[in-house]
Amino acid sequence: MKKMIKKMLAVGMIAASLSSCMTVEHTIGQGAQGAQLSTERQWYVLWGLVPINKVDSKALAGGSENYTVKTEVAPLDVVINAVTGIVSVYSQSVEVRH
Repeated sequence: MKKMIKKMLAVGMIAASLSSCMTVEHTIGQGAQGAQLSTERQWYVLWGLVPINKVDSKALAGGSENYTVKTEVAPLDVVINAVTGIVSVYSQSVEVRH
């Protein structure tokens, strides 16, 4: 029994250390000029193939012509995806600085 628990903990630690964050950043116009920040979460089903909702980065920028969009699988998304991934639902964070 103790061996099984040790093996499960080892596998869990390895899985946690292998998970990573992916970031893609886009600059629109001259990029972010201020410190305002808007964030939303994009959801997907079927292992990231089909989006459930649509995050509009232009709407998040609030009409600004210069902003920076960062799309990432953040550490919180990794935790969420570990739970919801069982039913093939995944998320990523969209952050707009303007």
